[in-house]
Amino acid sequence: MYKAKELRDQSIEELEAIYEDSCKKLFELNNQFRSQKKREKPHEMKHTRKDIARTLTVLSEKRHTQTHSK
Repeated sequence: MYKAKELRDQSIEELEAIYEDSCKKLFELNNQFRSQKKREKPHEMKHTRKDIARTLTVLSEKRHTQTHSK
């Protein structure tokens, strides 16, 4: 689970990579749930969704400051 402070230290490219990895992880968790109808760690989906939201928030902040600082 990522913290916003950790994410703010990353570059835009690294944040995009983290976002893609989190989306893939969420996709795999969804497929696992649908095939087994049971999860070993049900909280993982919630944490992954929140990681994605945090990552997108920091990404938009960085892009906003980057465009306005020019």
